[in-house]
Amino acid sequence: MTVQPIGAALDLLADRDPDRPAVHEVPSGRTVTRREVADRSAALAAAWADAVAPEDLVGLHLGNTADLVVACAAVWRLGATPLPLPPEPATVLDVAAPALVVGSLPDPTPGRIADRPPASSWKATSSGGSTGAPKVVVSTGRATVDPDADVAPYLPREQIQLVSGPLHHSAPFTYALRGLMTGHTLVLLDRFSPAAVLAAIPRFGVTWALLVPSMLHRLARHPDVGAADLGSLRHLVHLGAPCPPGLKRWWLDRVGAERVVEVYASSESAGITMIRGDEWLAAPGSVGRPVGGSEFRVVDARGTELPTGEVGEVIMTRTGGPRYRYLGGTARRVPGWEGWDALGDLGWLDDEGRLFLVDRADDVIRRDGHEVHPARVEAALERHPAVRSAAVFELHGGVHALLDLDREADPDAVVAAAELPPWAVPTGVELVGGPLRDDAGKVRRHALRAARLSGGAGSGRRDG
Repeated sequence: MTVQPIGAALDLLADRDPDRPAVHEVPSGRTVTRREVADRSAALAAAWADAVAPEDLVGLHLGNTADLVVACAAVWRLGATPLPLPPEPATVLDVAAPALVVGSLPDPTPGRIADRPPASSWKATSSGGSTGAPKVVVSTGRATVDPDADVAPYLPREQIQLVSGPLHHSAPFTYALRGLMTGHTLVLLDRFSPAAVLAAIPRFGVTWALLVPSMLHRLARHPDVGAADLGSLRHLVHLGAPCPPGLKRWWLDRVGAERVVEVYASSESAGITMIRGDEWLAAPGSVGRPVGGSEFRVVDARGTELPTGEVGEVIMTRTGGPRYRYLGGTARRVPGWEGWDALGDLGWLDDEGRLFLVDRADDVIRRDGHEVHPARVEAALERHPAVRSAAVFELHGGVHALLDLDREADPDAVVAAAELPPWAVPTGVELVGGPLRDDAGKVRRHALRAARLSGGAGSGRRDG
């Protein structure tokens, strides 16, 4: 097959197998077929034609629903770009200024107009805001697709895809909607929960799922995970944050190392690495080698390239140049590396070209002549069976830890069990009453720290 506009690809898939489910909604029980996606999106495009011009952004405040999927298809038919909106969209709307904002779908009269030429950008998504004010990342990839191509080398066509992450985030949106265009059936959860995931996999025969480490952590702690039927899973893909080695090994044992794939990427798609679980066992901690025309280097503060094994800032580029542009932000660059992106991550490369991540450069804590990496401290704390999530950041010159517990536990015992070196032991411990990571697996250390410095947050036990 050849590359074609997304609307035409969806029509082709509907013609091939009109009654095949395109989306199963959970927990509503609603199922939408390929033909329904094609016909309803065409009718919506006709209804919105006067309000949406070619190359416009269209904000979609529709959550994790089949309506979002249908609305995206309508926007593509209009030669425009969909922007899925977060639950609190005000900041994103200020930055993006979309031509139309949709909060619910009308029930349009059946009909259609001719699809317009494809937009120059197939998607726009808001960044997580974990390192500052949210930005809108606009892809420079055209709204076209080859419906007979694989979404990725490790994800063949005709899959049944579990979507449990929020569709206003880049990775869930990209994999779900690219899957839809290439024949996947989407099992769409309204939001992540361990029970819903474990029930959906056998019920729908899910063949692959995209998860983040915080989801893997909660699933591994669920009392039913040992007896759950996960036999249909061919691929378990995780990304979005560092995965603690102990948790990763647990999942390799549970579903099979060859079925677990880790991906390192960003909303900008500036560079991608990938590693399968069986290779990870030979190089524990690696996030893999470059794929998709990507190149990676590690540099020091002056932009000098570092040899293998030395930690520095990770920079990346892809064949064909940047695949994004920002609204409301500017790209982070390193002197002397024009055309290369820096996302603020520290890491190192081995002799085989595999990348190992250490932490976010801006989050490193310097204490007693040592560097404390919050991600490593968080992973150590989260090994305790009572800890659902942890967040670590610098506060008043010390190492401050927030703990979200799912049962009563002594914070001193939690810290002692982490077996941290003296300079990394938290000087302050605070108990919080809810998850510290969102459904995309992000922890906003800067925001947590700022709230405590301003006196607007903080409760529970504190030391130091």
